[in-house]
Amino acid sequence: MTFRSGFVTIIGKPNAGKSTLLNALLEEKISIITRKAQTTRHRIKGILTTTDYQIVFSDTPGIIETKYGLHKSMMRMVEESLEDADVLVVIADPTAPEAELNDVAARIKEVMMPVIVVINKSDVVTPEKLEAFTMVCSKTFPEAELVKISALQNLQLDVLLASILQHLKEQPAFYQEEEITDRSERFVVSELIREKIFEQFNKEVPYSCQVIIVDWKDQPDIIHIRSEVIVERESQKAILLGKGGSAVKNLGIAARKDIESFLQKKIFLGLTIKVNANWRNDPLQLKYYGYDKS
Repeated sequence: MTFRSGFVTIIGKPNAGKSTLLNALLEEKISIITRKAQTTRHRIKGILTTTDYQIVFSDTPGIIETKYGLHKSMMRMVEESLEDADVLVVIADPTAPEAELNDVAARIKEVMMPVIVVINKSDVVTPEKLEAFTMVCSKTFPEAELVKISALQNLQLDVLLASILQHLKEQPAFYQEEEITDRSERFVVSELIREKIFEQFNKEVPYSCQVIIVDWKDQPDIIHIRSEVIVERESQKAILLGKGGSAVKNLGIAARKDIESFLQKKIFLGLTIKVNANWRNDPLQLKYYGYDKS
């Protein structure tokens, strides 16, 4: 049997289910998920390898209007992911306003690769709504294939994979079989901490946070990890700390549970909150935090 491989970019509006789909396909949590928009900030590659194929997926930030320098960097990542893809997967959300499809269509109007429109969350809308939304997708993306799935419920993912494989070349794998992402353990751990910030805090606070790993000591029975959470204002620092440090303590407990599951090892997690004013608009800080590689 021939072996196929290639690169697939997943794009869509915030909260359409891009990261949920990637995690479901890999059966591994490498991309964080929350109910809040704009959770994904980086381009994250997830590598699915079987005896017959290897698909290198790119999970990308949701397509948004840019307000900060951070947002501009996020949208550059989306553009870069379109340049080296063999197949483009557009995640369409039938529970969101139909006008959102136009934003995505405008972003990809000049792409020359095969496009598969994946209608996610097909299990949470009525058959009538799903059929009407499918017709809208067909008109908005007339050249694209359509696949209906539920990433959360693992429905029809085999159909999606079959559609993708039809467009991939017969060629060797790009990564070793055991690799599941291009990101380091440190990166994934920092993202798991940031996920818990989104889950536990409201309004602007999670969007103003950046998480970095400043120390990592791997010992035989435990990994000692020291992390800094960067915010823009002293008031945000106070919220993250909570009364008597209660909030940051709860954050550490929640994050440690997921990190230990990911690393399959006991960890000690130290969290420090620091203020770095206006980091989301500072080109040097954005580059330092890994958002701008230029």
